[in-house]
Amino acid sequence: MRKHPSKHEKLIPFDIATILDSDEAIAEYLSQVIEDGDSEEFIRALGNIAKARGMTEIAEKSGLGRESLYKALRPDASPRFDTIRRVCLALGVKLRAVAA
Repeated sequence: MRKHPSKHEKLIPFDIATILDSDEAIAEYLSQVIEDGDSEEFIRALGNIAKARGMTEIAEKSGLGRESLYKALRPDASPRFDTIRRVCLALGVKLRAVAA
């Protein structure tokens, strides 16, 4: 029988960055987000991946300042395509178009 948490038990917040520990996991996660078609979720996913890889490292590799990277990947941001492209390259991710 499954035990339900009581009102006194606390749930541990889930941080997806903790399981993005391989190129394959990152590619699968980002592919699923792209498939869903939600642009805000895509930006959030890039932020989660950057967090998993290390924001300072991604900022350096992308040529963006660390603060600029955080601003570009915050939930309400609308980064330019060039910024997304630079972040993807820094993450080691290629975006590709395929015929539907």
